[in-house]
Amino acid sequence: MLVVLLALVFAAIELLPGDAATATSERGEGAAGIAARRHLLGLDRPVWERFWDWITALPTGDLGTSARGERVGDLLAAPLPNTVLLGSTAFVLTVLGALALGIWAAARPKGLVDRAVDLTSTAAFALPEFVVAIGLLLVLSLWTGRLPAATVTGADGSPATWTMLVMPVLALTVPQTGWNTRIVRGALADQAATPHVEAARLDGLTTRQVLLRHALPGAWPAIATGVATSTGMLLGGTVVVETLFNYPGIGTVLAGAVADRDTPVIAAVVACSAALITVVLLLADLVRARTLGARA
Repeated sequence: MLVVLLALVFAAIELLPGDAATATSERGEGAAGIAARRHLLGLDRPVWERFWDWITALPTGDLGTSARGERVGDLLAAPLPNTVLLGSTAFVLTVLGALALGIWAAARPKGLVDRAVDLTSTAAFALPEFVVAIGLLLVLSLWTGRLPAATVTGADGSPATWTMLVMPVLALTVPQTGWNTRIVRGALADQAATPHVEAARLDGLTTRQVLLRHALPGAWPAIATGVATSTGMLLGGTVVVETLFNYPGIGTVLAGAVADRDTPVIAAVVACSAALITVVLLLADLVRARTLGARA
């Protein structure tokens, strides 16, 4: 499946107007120079030959060479920690926020809090990352001046201060928290109708004890699947968010690679993202298997 996906990446970049030789040419460079660059990059060869060379080198860890002559592995190594920091922070806040809101709403089914959480989470999930990012920029930067509008990097290439992480993290967290809150609330509602949760309630346990000791353990499989699903959406959102906030991460590199028609860089980012999503889905399956096995 991953091979097919990467083949589609090569084919899609081939269909875009222009090529890497033209996109990375110097101002005033003549046709002869561009043709020489095109030959150097192998763009005069069939796309399937270039894909075969790239995919057969991938198991050795060789991600190829970018259109600007840099090793793709080295090109991605510097911004990768920044993207990991941004994505992992947003992921942790998403899970904590969704659990808190979902449990809070489930403790008061059909009440004012439950309806408010349902309405708010639906609205948050419906908002694309770029809309949330623009709203944060207007409120927290332009109107109040609380936070910097763009990310400034320090000597090591990471954001100069932690405050530059706040808006990118929030722009990623808000939509995903909306999605996962609905997952948590729905899973807890399903568990509330099961006989063992009903029996715990009839035994006189408090609402908190029923939710945390009896309903939440049974809801973990659905929650884990929802969280794993949102990982792909979160990774996709980093491209938009990093570009808007000038954040020095993989998303910014990817946006530049698309402008350069730089197929090896784009394919490498897709391969790394697919590998990460696969790992998260496997972890979700492990949670499901462990939970369902324990209940069998």
